[in-house]
Amino acid sequence: MKKEKSVSEKFGGSHTQKAYEGIKQMLFTNAISPGQKISYRQLAEHLGMSMTPVIQALKNLEFQGLVRYEPNKGYATEPMSMQEVQEIYDMREMIERSLLPDVINNLTEEGIRRLKDLLEPTEAGEDDQALNQRLIRDREFHLVLASLSGRRIPCQMLRYLFDLLYLKYRGSLLFIHSEDPVGSQHHSIFEAVVSHDPDEADKALKDHFRQIKAQALKSLGRLMAKKK
Repeated sequence: MKKEKSVSEKFGGSHTQKAYEGIKQMLFTNAISPGQKISYRQLAEHLGMSMTPVIQALKNLEFQGLVRYEPNKGYATEPMSMQEVQEIYDMREMIERSLLPDVINNLTEEGIRRLKDLLEPTEAGEDDQALNQRLIRDREFHLVLASLSGRRIPCQMLRYLFDLLYLKYRGSLLFIHSEDPVGSQHHSIFEAVVSHDPDEADKALKDHFRQIKAQALKSLGRLMAKKK
Protein backbone atom coordinates (compact mmCIF):
# COMPACT_ATOMS: atom_id res chain seq x y z
CA MET A 1 0.00 0.00 0.00
CA LYS A 2 1.33 3.43 -0.95
CA LYS A 3 2.20 5.54 2.06
CA GLU A 4 0.17 8.74 2.31
CA LYS A 5 2.20 11.93 2.15
CA SER A 6 2.48 14.10 5.22
CA VAL A 7 1.16 17.67 5.25
CA SER A 8 4.69 19.08 4.92
CA GLU A 9 5.43 16.80 1.96
CA LYS A 10 2.24 17.85 0.22
CA PHE A 11 3.23 21.48 0.57
CA GLY A 12 6.77 21.02 -0.75
CA GLY A 13 8.64 19.25 2.03
CA SER A 14 9.95 19.98 5.49
CA HIS A 15 12.11 22.91 4.36
CA THR A 16 9.02 24.68 3.05
CA GLN A 17 7.24 24.03 6.34
CA LYS A 18 10.18 25.43 8.30
CA ALA A 19 10.25 28.50 6.04
CA TYR A 20 6.50 28.91 6.47
CA GLU A 21 6.71 28.74 10.29
CA GLY A 22 9.75 31.02 10.31
CA ILE A 23 8.04 33.71 8.26
CA LYS A 24 4.91 33.46 10.41
CA GLN A 25 7.06 34.04 13.50
CA MET A 26 8.63 37.10 11.85
CA LEU A 27 5.17 38.47 11.09
CA PHE A 28 4.05 37.86 14.68
CA THR A 29 7.07 39.62 16.18
CA ASN A 30 6.72 42.50 13.71
CA ALA A 31 10.11 41.72 12.09
CA ILE A 32 8.07 41.97 8.88
CA SER A 33 5.52 44.78 9.05
CA PRO A 34 2.28 45.40 7.10
CA GLY A 35 2.84 46.82 3.60
CA GLN A 36 6.55 45.93 3.60
CA LYS A 37 8.26 44.66 0.44
CA ILE A 38 9.74 41.21 1.02
CA SER A 39 13.23 40.26 -0.15
CA TYR A 40 13.55 36.55 -0.96
CA ARG A 41 17.30 36.69 -0.50
CA GLN A 42 17.18 38.41 2.89
CA LEU A 43 14.50 36.00 4.11
CA ALA A 44 16.51 33.00 2.94
CA GLU A 45 19.64 34.31 4.68
CA HIS A 46 17.74 35.03 7.88
CA LEU A 47 16.18 31.55 7.90
CA GLY A 48 19.40 29.82 6.84
CA MET A 49 18.01 28.09 3.74
CA SER A 50 17.77 28.41 -0.03
CA MET A 51 15.24 30.69 -1.74
CA THR A 52 13.15 27.81 -3.17
CA PRO A 53 11.37 26.82 0.10
CA VAL A 54 11.04 30.51 1.02
CA ILE A 55 9.21 31.26 -2.24
CA GLN A 56 6.96 28.22 -1.76
CA ALA A 57 6.18 29.33 1.81
CA LEU A 58 5.27 32.80 0.53
CA LYS A 59 2.88 31.20 -1.96
CA ASN A 60 1.18 29.42 0.93
CA LEU A 61 0.96 32.70 2.88
CA GLU A 62 -0.47 34.41 -0.22
CA PHE A 63 -3.26 31.82 -0.23
CA GLN A 64 -4.02 32.84 3.38
CA GLY A 65 -4.20 36.52 2.45
CA LEU A 66 -1.13 37.52 4.49
CA VAL A 67 1.08 38.51 1.56
CA ARG A 68 0.45 39.46 -2.07
CA TYR A 69 2.44 38.91 -5.28
CA GLU A 70 2.84 41.62 -7.90
CA PRO A 71 4.34 40.69 -11.30
CA ASN A 72 7.85 42.07 -11.80
CA LYS A 73 7.87 43.33 -8.21
CA GLY A 74 7.70 40.22 -6.06
CA TYR A 75 5.99 39.74 -2.71
CA ALA A 76 4.91 42.27 -0.12
CA THR A 77 2.80 42.01 3.00
CA GLU A 78 -0.80 43.07 2.61
CA PRO A 79 -1.63 46.62 3.79
CA MET A 80 -3.80 47.09 6.88
CA SER A 81 -7.54 47.56 6.54
CA MET A 82 -10.03 48.78 9.14
CA GLN A 83 -12.84 46.96 7.33
CA GLU A 84 -10.93 43.69 7.38
CA VAL A 85 -10.32 43.90 11.14
CA GLN A 86 -14.00 44.70 11.70
CA GLU A 87 -14.97 41.65 9.62
CA ILE A 88 -12.50 39.39 11.44
CA TYR A 89 -13.91 40.30 14.85
CA ASP A 90 -17.50 40.03 13.62
CA MET A 91 -16.83 36.57 12.18
CA ARG A 92 -15.00 35.44 15.32
CA GLU A 93 -17.88 36.59 17.50
CA MET A 94 -20.47 34.82 15.35
CA ILE A 95 -18.53 31.54 15.40
CA GLU A 96 -17.57 31.57 19.07
CA ARG A 97 -21.02 32.49 20.35
CA SER A 98 -22.62 29.82 18.16
CA LEU A 99 -20.37 27.17 19.76
CA LEU A 100 -21.21 28.00 23.37
CA PRO A 101 -24.20 25.61 23.75
CA ASP A 102 -22.07 22.67 22.58
CA VAL A 103 -19.16 23.80 24.76
CA ILE A 104 -21.40 23.74 27.84
CA ASN A 105 -23.06 20.45 26.91
CA ASN A 106 -19.69 18.73 26.33
CA LEU A 107 -17.87 20.24 29.31
CA THR A 108 -15.71 17.82 31.28
CA GLU A 109 -13.37 18.15 34.24
CA GLU A 110 -10.43 17.98 31.82
CA GLY A 111 -11.94 20.79 29.74
CA ILE A 112 -12.44 22.92 32.84
CA ARG A 113 -8.82 22.30 33.88
CA ARG A 114 -7.50 23.32 30.45
CA LEU A 115 -9.47 26.56 30.51
CA LYS A 116 -8.52 27.32 34.11
CA ASP A 117 -4.82 26.89 33.32
CA LEU A 118 -5.15 29.62 30.68
CA LEU A 119 -6.54 32.07 33.24
CA GLU A 120 -3.23 32.20 35.10
CA PRO A 121 -1.73 35.72 34.82
CA THR A 122 1.08 36.19 32.32
CA GLU A 123 4.32 38.06 32.87
CA ALA A 124 3.77 41.74 33.71
CA GLY A 125 5.40 44.41 31.59
CA GLU A 126 5.03 46.30 28.35
CA ASP A 127 7.97 44.86 26.39
CA ASP A 128 7.56 42.69 23.29
CA GLN A 129 8.07 39.41 25.15
CA ALA A 130 5.34 40.18 27.68
CA LEU A 131 3.00 41.35 24.91
CA ASN A 132 3.63 38.19 22.89
CA GLN A 133 2.82 36.02 25.91
CA ARG A 134 -0.49 37.83 26.45
CA LEU A 135 -1.44 37.56 22.78
CA ILE A 136 -0.64 33.83 22.74
CA ARG A 137 -2.57 33.25 26.00
CA ASP A 138 -5.58 35.16 24.63
CA ARG A 139 -5.52 33.08 21.42
CA GLU A 140 -5.22 29.80 23.29
CA PHE A 141 -8.08 30.61 25.67
CA HIS A 142 -10.47 31.23 22.78
CA LEU A 143 -9.28 28.25 20.74
CA VAL A 144 -9.47 25.83 23.68
CA LEU A 145 -12.93 27.14 24.58
CA ALA A 146 -14.09 26.58 20.98
CA SER A 147 -12.46 23.14 20.78
CA LEU A 148 -14.57 21.91 23.71
CA SER A 149 -17.59 22.14 21.40
CA GLY A 150 -16.24 19.17 19.43
CA ARG A 151 -16.93 20.96 16.13
CA ARG A 152 -13.85 20.72 13.92
CA ILE A 153 -14.65 23.00 10.95
CA PRO A 154 -15.59 26.11 13.00
CA CYS A 155 -12.40 25.63 15.03
CA GLN A 156 -10.32 25.50 11.85
CA MET A 157 -11.96 28.73 10.71
CA LEU A 158 -11.13 30.36 14.04
CA ARG A 159 -7.46 29.34 13.71
CA TYR A 160 -7.34 31.00 10.29
CA LEU A 161 -8.95 34.19 11.66
CA PHE A 162 -6.45 34.33 14.54
CA ASP A 163 -3.55 33.90 12.11
CA LEU A 164 -4.87 36.73 9.98
CA LEU A 165 -5.47 38.96 12.99
CA TYR A 166 -2.29 38.32 14.97
CA LEU A 167 0.19 37.94 12.09
CA LYS A 168 -1.04 40.86 10.04
CA TYR A 169 -2.33 43.24 12.70
CA ARG A 170 -0.16 42.58 15.73
CA GLY A 171 0.78 46.28 15.86
CA SER A 172 -2.89 47.20 16.35
CA LEU A 173 -3.16 44.91 19.37
CA LEU A 174 -0.86 46.88 21.64
CA PHE A 175 -3.89 47.82 23.71
CA ILE A 176 -3.41 44.51 25.51
CA HIS A 177 -1.39 45.67 28.49
CA SER A 178 -1.32 44.92 32.17
CA GLU A 179 -4.10 47.40 33.01
CA ASP A 180 -6.52 46.09 30.39
CA PRO A 181 -9.42 43.96 31.65
CA VAL A 182 -9.05 41.17 29.07
CA GLY A 183 -8.03 38.70 31.78
CA SER A 184 -11.02 39.57 33.97
CA GLN A 185 -13.31 39.18 30.94
CA HIS A 186 -11.91 35.70 30.34
CA HIS A 187 -12.68 34.91 33.98
CA SER A 188 -16.29 36.05 33.49
CA ILE A 189 -16.67 33.82 30.43
CA PHE A 190 -15.11 30.89 32.29
CA GLU A 191 -17.36 31.26 35.34
CA ALA A 192 -20.49 31.37 33.19
CA VAL A 193 -19.42 28.32 31.18
CA VAL A 194 -18.54 26.16 34.20
CA SER A 195 -21.84 27.22 35.81
CA HIS A 196 -23.60 25.79 32.74
CA ASP A 197 -25.37 29.12 32.17
CA PRO A 198 -25.61 29.61 28.38
CA ASP A 199 -27.32 33.01 28.59
CA GLU A 200 -24.72 34.45 30.97
CA ALA A 201 -21.89 32.89 28.94
CA ASP A 202 -23.26 34.42 25.74
CA LYS A 203 -23.58 37.82 27.43
CA ALA A 204 -20.02 37.65 28.80
CA LEU A 205 -18.60 36.68 25.40
CA LYS A 206 -20.64 39.37 23.62
CA ASP A 207 -19.45 42.05 26.07
CA HIS A 208 -15.87 40.81 25.63
CA PHE A 209 -16.02 41.16 21.85
CA ARG A 210 -17.65 44.57 22.03
CA GLN A 211 -14.77 45.90 24.11
CA ILE A 212 -11.80 44.25 22.40
CA LYS A 213 -13.11 45.09 18.92
CA ALA A 214 -13.59 48.75 19.83
CA GLN A 215 -10.10 48.92 21.36
CA ALA A 216 -8.46 47.18 18.39
CA LEU A 217 -10.14 49.45 15.84
CA LYS A 218 -9.24 52.55 17.84
CA SER A 219 -5.62 51.44 18.15
CA LEU A 220 -5.41 50.49 14.47
CA GLY A 221 -6.90 53.85 13.47
CA ARG A 222 -4.18 55.68 15.41
CA LEU A 223 -1.50 53.46 13.87
CA MET A 224 -2.74 54.01 10.32
CA ALA A 225 -3.00 57.78 10.87
CA LYS A 226 0.67 57.92 11.92
CA LYS A 227 1.71 56.13 8.71
CA LYS A 228 0.05 58.73 6.43
